[in-house]
Amino acid sequence: MSVQAPSAVVLVRPHRFSPNPQTAKDNVFQSSADFMDAELISKAAYNEVTALAAGLGEAGVQVHLFDDTEAGRPDSVFPNNWLSTHAGGHVAVFPMYAPNRRNERRSDILELLKTRYRVQHVIDYSGLELDDVFLEGTGAMVLDHLTRVAYVAKSYRADPVALERFCTNFGYEPMLFDAVDSSGTAVYHTNVMMSVATAFSMVCLEMIQPASRRQQILDRLSAGGRDVIELTEAQVRHFAGNAIELQGTKGRILALSRTAFQSLSEVQKEQIERSCTLLPVHVPTIEMAGGSVRCMIAGIHLDPRPMPLVSNNSLVTSMVQIREPASA
Repeated sequence: MSVQAPSAVVLVRPHRFSPNPQTAKDNVFQSSADFMDAELISKAAYNEVTALAAGLGEAGVQVHLFDDTEAGRPDSVFPNNWLSTHAGGHVAVFPMYAPNRRNERRSDILELLKTRYRVQHVIDYSGLELDDVFLEGTGAMVLDHLTRVAYVAKSYRADPVALERFCTNFGYEPMLFDAVDSSGTAVYHTNVMMSVATAFSMVCLEMIQPASRRQQILDRLSAGGRDVIELTEAQVRHFAGNAIELQGTKGRILALSRTAFQSLSEVQKEQIERSCTLLPVHVPTIEMAGGSVRCMIAGIHLDPRPMPLVSNNSLVTSMVQIREPASA
């Protein structure tokens, strides 16, 4: 088992998905859906999340799949932005930049975590929204759970005040850096350009400025013998950095989109497969919203509670649990 790679995840399957107009200003990965049929987009997104849940379940990852039928939550498919979990029973709830994303936070998901896992305490930072202070979870932060480092590309979705509070409460060292694309546009979320796994990391170093800070990030990522797989800006545009390592029953996997997988070179795939099995999933509709597979997954780094026994004294072992949203 790996400290870095969770063996259980939360997914949210949307019924009314669409690219979010409130996040389009700074998310250059986002596409417009103005001339597309809204019902077809929603159905395609629903099917893509269903396929991701099935693929993870087949790999032996415990999937808690929640449905979202509410209107006005176009980005609810990305729960990692408002929720993170941590070893020792710790849970964080984060402040969100876009007003229409703030009601994505769901008490039924938190209750599931408390029921099925050992949760000691929940720290809710969402009140910082009143002061226009934001920190969008493991979108804004890429967390190295092994060396306790939080890598963060500077943006107004990652306020340094909120970051400092999180790192103090949860025991991470913040490593802030500037990251821009070739046009000078700042990276909106760190997890589109960087992913940290147990034995390797993937990062677009050319986006990190200045060169001295780039070298510091490289040195820190490679400390302890971890391989660093360098991504190009073009690969980042294809969501190659938006991947997550998970623990399956037969070993670790790297979940990523088919778009990301196809952008990787054979050498890069070989480097990854030294320690992980690649698991590409086709999510082109979800990627219209500017996020990909990693954004869709909230990893669970919590110890499970003992499973209840059923009448024949066998354990309940369902790999995928579907939760309908709580009634208003």
